[in-house]
Amino acid sequence: MNITVASAALAVNEKLNIKKRRIKNGKSKTRLSLVTGTHGDELEGQYLAYMVGSYIDEHIDLLDGIVDIYPALNPMGIDSITRGIPMFDLDMNRIFPGSKNGTMAEVICSAIADDLAGSDICIDVHSSNIFLREIPQIRMSVPTAETLLSYAEMMNVDLVWIHESATVLESTLAHTLNTRGTKTLVVEMGVGMRITKQYCDQLFDGVFNLMKELGMWKGETAFVRTPIISQGREVGFVNSDAAGIFVPCAAFGDTVKKGDHIGDVVDPLTSAVVEKVEAVCDGMLFTLREYPVVYGGSLLARILQPGVSGGGEK
Repeated sequence: MNITVASAALAVNEKLNIKKRRIKNGKSKTRLSLVTGTHGDELEGQYLAYMVGSYIDEHIDLLDGIVDIYPALNPMGIDSITRGIPMFDLDMNRIFPGSKNGTMAEVICSAIADDLAGSDICIDVHSSNIFLREIPQIRMSVPTAETLLSYAEMMNVDLVWIHESATVLESTLAHTLNTRGTKTLVVEMGVGMRITKQYCDQLFDGVFNLMKELGMWKGETAFVRTPIISQGREVGFVNSDAAGIFVPCAAFGDTVKKGDHIGDVVDPLTSAVVEKVEAVCDGMLFTLREYPVVYGGSLLARILQPGVSGGGEK
């Protein structure tokens, strides 16, 4: 069943409609919401939404509960390949919780937040931007970790990155929902404007494993990995000192030592290596520059330093 969550009039007799698909079976009222498309250049969640919905359709008898799929919170952004809301130059994930009496964008965000309220758990799926590629991870703040960590560990991600509360933006959808009592996991994976099928497959297994643990799914599920937990660890940031083209020689998931060569910044005009990029610390490389053009200060990589691990907001 397709439901219009929010609607607003646009120019030339057009309408902005935010829709969700509700899939319901059995007697259970347990509700999982899968949210994506907040940023128009993040497409990994689009494919994941298709995968989850189509698989449930094929095995509807195994569902006992409610799955709400919100495939495009920012449909105009997706249609125009724009990260924010076109015409307004706004990042949608900086407008929540919105306002019933505010601007069009605020009214839309308010309606979305209200509609998601009451979910037993919400999975807010993001890609990285066009500049960086991320391994599948879940991000959460320190205050929410006690509530969310056990759910995050079911999701088949490689990393759970627990941020200090000071870095969490209060205007995001996840912060709004978590403060209102709706448990919300923020997934980050892949790269902007692309679909990494391998990562979507990985999260697909995680979604159904979580549904199984919630008692919503009666079918078999795949074995899921135990993520690395960032708690007790520091994150090292590798930034460029020079302008040019970044050419990495390290890969995602590599364990590096401080001083290891992880790439070069080259100058096409002089044919010179203008910077030999080195790891700033020991640890696991979990973010790597995807878009090669860089300037002084551009983020090239993130490294999760060794520390206490757990098992094996955007």
